[in-house]
Amino acid sequence: MEQRERVRTFRWDEMEREHVVEGIDRRIINGDQMMLTHVYLKKGAVVPLHSHHNEQFTYVLEGVLRFWIGDEGSEPIDIGPGEVLHIPSHVPHKAEALEDTLDVDVFSPPRQDWLDKTDDYFRRK
Repeated sequence: MEQRERVRTFRWDEMEREHVVEGIDRRIINGDQMMLTHVYLKKGAVVPLHSHHNEQFTYVLEGVLRFWIGDEGSEPIDIGPGEVLHIPSHVPHKAEALEDTLDVDVFSPPRQDWLDKTDDYFRRK
């Protein structure tokens, strides 16, 4: 297979926007070893405490996300436009949108639970 055959281009505005839960939508680009996502969070939306084996970078383009790293009693870290948070594998974390927010999440390896919609920590009521 020629290398050119494996090269792909994407346009965010042309991609399907998945509704995850009230206040949170996302778009996913998946490669062999990494995943790039746009996550759209309305003010007040919460990503519940969870962890995963995937290494994660969160880059905020618009808005502000407040993170708690470790247990729920941890000190909050606010990430705003132009800032990046690195979350190593297996580190528990929770987030809340302090404003309407657009962030770019990068995962390695890709989040299989996001691809097959088994990310129950998001979807439980």
